[in-house]
Amino acid sequence: MSSETKSKVGPAEHNRTVCLEWIDAFNARDDAREAAARTSDYVAHAPDSIEPKALDSDGWVEFLGVFLEGFPDLHLEVQGTSADEAMVAQRILFTGTHTGNFRGLPPTGRKIRLYSIEMNRMVDGKIAEHWFQLDAVTLFQQIGLMVVPGPRLLPRLVASPAMKLLGRVRA
Repeated sequence: MSSETKSKVGPAEHNRTVCLEWIDAFNARDDAREAAARTSDYVAHAPDSIEPKALDSDGWVEFLGVFLEGFPDLHLEVQGTSADEAMVAQRILFTGTHTGNFRGLPPTGRKIRLYSIEMNRMVDGKIAEHWFQLDAVTLFQQIGLMVVPGPRLLPRLVASPAMKLLGRVRA
């Protein structure tokens, strides 16, 4: 976006446009344009269940590479956006097909469809910091993984139906 266009639309609309173009660059696999939308000190924050540490630009590229290896046709579609002069929030639909290795799981050929909520902190018309939460449970279920409860939850899950059954027997 030229500086002339930027001055006509205002900072909130400019930020919204930058974030939409960032998604378009990802979908086009245009690494240079995707990187140009980020500041030099860019930081990304993934859900702790997926990536517990903050990612710099190089880490972000590696992180995206894992997803693209597993889902080479991964496509992001912005479903809604809200922006102001400092932040942009987006609801994004992820679709793709699990045709490559993903985090050690061999390809299943299954289709995925899940949503994420993303926040971008903007500095001088670029993305300086990025947070996102995606529906990892749905992702894992769609590629055939089961989510198993941890050791602290398992006794409660077993006890609850047993207590209900005992309650019926006594009545």
